[in-house]
Amino acid sequence: MLLTLDLDSEVPIYQQIRDRIVEAVADGTLAEGSALPSTRQLGADLAINFHTVNKAYDLLRTQGFIRINRKTGAVVRRDATSGPAEDGYADEWQERLRTLLAEAVALGVGPREVTSRCETVLDSFAVSARR
Repeated sequence: MLLTLDLDSEVPIYQQIRDRIVEAVADGTLAEGSALPSTRQLGADLAINFHTVNKAYDLLRTQGFIRINRKTGAVVRRDATSGPAEDGYADEWQERLRTLLAEAVALGVGPREVTSRCETVLDSFAVSARR
């Protein structure tokens, strides 16, 4: 699995790993049932501490993106074709979206540009853009 990380970013590495995996699920690169590398393997591949990968995987697990067990390791739990989101997810997501949009507005990004950029990003996610 190829992940691109910015080691100079203010975003913590574990968060970048989490975000890249979620993006890979959204764009169809990773489908439901896809196995992820072990934390040690991904840590070695990225030349980072495996505890950092473990933190990312734990976050993905608690958010419902992956399941982890001793026999199969980390596996993608669901993707965009897995059906509707679990109850309450949309409300929780909207709260996070509100904060992200507030950042854009506070920094002077206008509504039309926000909408245009949202459409561009949604179009990059092949499955979800067709819904």
